[in-house]
Amino acid sequence: MPVIDLNADVGEEAGGADGDTALLDVVTSASVACGFHAGDPSVMRRTLGEAVARHVVVGAHPSYPDRPGFGRRDMAISPARLTDDLLYQIGALDGLARSYSARVRYVKPHGALYLRMADDDACARAVCDALRAYGDLALLAPYGSRSIAVAEQLGVQVATEAFADRAYLPNGQLARRAEPGALVTDPDEVAARAVTLAVDHRVAATDGSWVPVAASSICIHGDSPGSAALAQRVRTALTDAGIGLEPFVR
Repeated sequence: MPVIDLNADVGEEAGGADGDTALLDVVTSASVACGFHAGDPSVMRRTLGEAVARHVVVGAHPSYPDRPGFGRRDMAISPARLTDDLLYQIGALDGLARSYSARVRYVKPHGALYLRMADDDACARAVCDALRAYGDLALLAPYGSRSIAVAEQLGVQVATEAFADRAYLPNGQLARRAEPGALVTDPDEVAARAVTLAVDHRVAATDGSWVPVAASSICIHGDSPGSAALAQRVRTALTDAGIGLEPFVR
């Protein structure tokens, strides 16, 4: 049976605590905001508790220090400072996770940092330096990202991610959120895209062409409208297609 991970970004307070709880009932991995773009110690700890209770694998979702812009604005931060900022966020989340006898198992950067890491080797190295310094953490990166090669060169475990609810450009990059149609919201379309990603390892681009995407994990954004129902629709479609759901890292 083919298997794939289903993840969501949580702890961002976009849909409130109830929205995160409903998402955590569905996903197999959860990337928890670490306070720099959303969340705070109380939100982080509550979200971790809900995830651990459901045996959901926990990852850190660190960001540039950009709460006003929700981490979606690129920032001129030196690689050394970026590594320090990431260690700070990962350590804070992992410390809270230990209160539930759990550990952070992977890191998925958020927003502008996630996009910058994908095509900026210096940024990707700074991210990987944080993971290496902290130890025993996997990096979740977009398929086709330059950060994959950087991580492999530095000996960092890396897994690839795809998005069922985001539009792809013909070059394989995600359409910018400001562009019309960048967010796919129709549940049937999102579910069908997830199955195609898991089975055929490809996704339809904005011009109708097919883009190869081999992913270890499929993401449903926690700040999307109706994200919990969307995630449940995706999970049902995947299991109906004979695809198993399990975390990409344990």
